[in-house]
Amino acid sequence: MPVPSTPTARPARGDSTPTGTRTRARTAPSNEDVARTAVSVFGDTTVLHHDSTAGPDAAPVWDIDVRSFETHERVAHYVQLFTTNARGHFVERLSRGTRYEPMIRAKLRASGMPEDLTYLALIESGYDPHAYSRAAAVGMWQFMSSTARDVGLRVDWWMDERRDPVRSTEGAIRFLGGLRKQFGGSLYLAAAAYNGGPGRIARGLTRIADELEGAGGDAQFFKLADHDYLRTETKNYVPQLIAAALVAKMPSRYGLAVDSTSPLTYDSVLVSAGTSMAVVATASSSSPAVLKDLNPSILRGVTPPDTSVWVHVPTGQGARTFTSLDRLGDADRMGLSTLRVAGATVTLASVAHKAGITLKQLAWFNPALKTTKRGRLIAGQSLRVPHRDVFAFARDLPDPSIERYGTSDLARGGFHVVRRGESIASIASRYKVSVTRLKSMNGIRGNRVVPGQTLRVSAVKASKASKASAGKKSASKKGAAKKAGAKKKAAAKH
Repeated sequence: MPVPSTPTARPARGDSTPTGTRTRARTAPSNEDVARTAVSVFGDTTVLHHDSTAGPDAAPVWDIDVRSFETHERVAHYVQLFTTNARGHFVERLSRGTRYEPMIRAKLRASGMPEDLTYLALIESGYDPHAYSRAAAVGMWQFMSSTARDVGLRVDWWMDERRDPVRSTEGAIRFLGGLRKQFGGSLYLAAAAYNGGPGRIARGLTRIADELEGAGGDAQFFKLADHDYLRTETKNYVPQLIAAALVAKMPSRYGLAVDSTSPLTYDSVLVSAGTSMAVVATASSSSPAVLKDLNPSILRGVTPPDTSVWVHVPTGQGARTFTSLDRLGDADRMGLSTLRVAGATVTLASVAHKAGITLKQLAWFNPALKTTKRGRLIAGQSLRVPHRDVFAFARDLPDPSIERYGTSDLARGGFHVVRRGESIASIASRYKVSVTRLKSMNGIRGNRVVPGQTLRVSAVKASKASKASAGKKSASKKGAAKKAGAKKKAAAKH
């Protein structure tokens, strides 16, 4: 078992005693107490041991129910897929996961959740911290920005904790724990809700309540998946989880060879706001590639200017980094300077030239600047001027707080995505429909809606083709009426 590295707390100025070691009298702790405490303190780097009595030839053990459903048609399909046509892709993902799985299992165990839920990260993203979906879900656990904030992650222009394997795992555990409680302890209903939204799962269960008599929570998912209430992706989500757990714990049985990588380990140092990551790299003797790899959530090459954050450095470099940073003054530490625009002749190009950076780089750090028609900066604005060395640590990404498919796009198609703080009454009022009508269109019996839930807010609109066809029919009827009228007039004359 690797030795866990110790987070190094950066004290407030004037405090000569770094925090991090505490002692107090107490009774001898149990193994579970030790595990929980270790993960809470060293959870970012600790690999807690597994059952040491299990030999290499021991039968695998799962803490989610795979045996009851391993012969299910959908599960068998994905076992076959993972071990034949998609085996190369699947093995690559499993190998990548060996870096993160010990940390994920430790955190799941400490929270009282089944460790085999680690395989949700396998099917969500292939354990890729930088996975990005077409719907703008990001990270190993594929959070949308609004959901990520709801579970306590920071997502803004400076940081995106969805990309941090540890922080996003903590968020996923909180989210899954809440869903598990909502659905009566069923892990598979919670997993389905994680993918398809709790509102959709709850409505589906309500509609088939009579069929669920006597079925356990996990079995209820498969009964629900036999109907058309769930999207195909959600119907296949739990079978993929079960199939992944079956194959991942018995790769040799399926002829798969999985290469292992070293577990994710690092020291943590609390770094002041606005610190250049280039300065942190020097203090920790780290290369840009290593520091960027350990800090995927820090997007712009500097720590956020509004607060201190924990920065990860290579194992064993925490104390050295802390000492080196503590000796620096603000002028040597900061990665940005602020320029207040005075006069009417200042341009972005002139500021960029003076700072030794490109116009694009300067504009990137100042997306909301106002200029005149002649390209001059309007006086009174504050301009962020990044130092040249931060760009080696920055990621060229759009603002992660902007979701690609927002409510406005869906609304044009007759749908609305529920946002935090909205009620069914406020949504009905916004789209000028009655609450009764809105509930009827969406099969809702109560008055509860949840963030992320998609609601139909208007009747299906006729397609252009059907409208054109209707227009032709209308014109045809009008033409026929005119002809009939002309014939009547001619007959009347005769």
